[in-house]
Amino acid sequence: MTGRLAGKIALVTGASRGIGAAVAKRFAEEGAHLILTARTVGGLEELDDEIKAVGGSATLVPLDLKKFDEIDQMGAALHQRFGKLDILVANAATLGVLTPVSHMDPHVWEDAVQLNLTSNYRLIRSLDPLLRAADAGRAIFVTSGASRGIAFWGAYAATKAGLDGLIKCYADEVENTAIRVNLLSPGATRTGMRAAAFPGEDPETLKTPESITGVFVDLAEEACTRHGEIVKADDYV
Repeated sequence: MTGRLAGKIALVTGASRGIGAAVAKRFAEEGAHLILTARTVGGLEELDDEIKAVGGSATLVPLDLKKFDEIDQMGAALHQRFGKLDILVANAATLGVLTPVSHMDPHVWEDAVQLNLTSNYRLIRSLDPLLRAADAGRAIFVTSGASRGIAFWGAYAATKAGLDGLIKCYADEVENTAIRVNLLSPGATRTGMRAAAFPGEDPETLKTPESITGVFVDLAEEACTRHGEIVKADDYV
């Protein structure tokens, strides 16, 4: 295939729906081979059909990112099969429960920390050697404006703020390599998570996941020089 990402190997987490699915399909249209991870096998299979329909190809990896050893197993399998990873899109996240911090169930907190923060550290730990093996490794981590702190969003906000700090550290550490690392804040987008957070909101007033995929392509291609930034999709849509 031809395209801006032709011949690239791209891993997308949280790929079964929403932003992850839209990005995966766009990357396939741009020529990348996709490694798709999510817990929902049916969603992955539906996306695989859509990718095949546009002439693309994908490898499906049903995976719970909170099972951290499985991330290492995936990294080893990718090394054996491909020997590199050109693009990482770390998109998977959980909203948790919107509640006062003082009322939050410890299980809600732990779940958010494990998926939104710790799994991203484990992805870096496992996949950094593969990104370094690529000619121009690109890593994109999906963050949120909620990281500034909003009432009742304690678990989500805290973990996204932690993610921002973690990724800025990682970007600083690979400054002198061929890897470029950025955070991307989608803004208000028509997703299931957004609907859960704002049940009374008219989804038709929100931009679609498909409308922001171009920003992901910009950050994923070899020509990208941006590094260590928080990129706001709303600045491009």
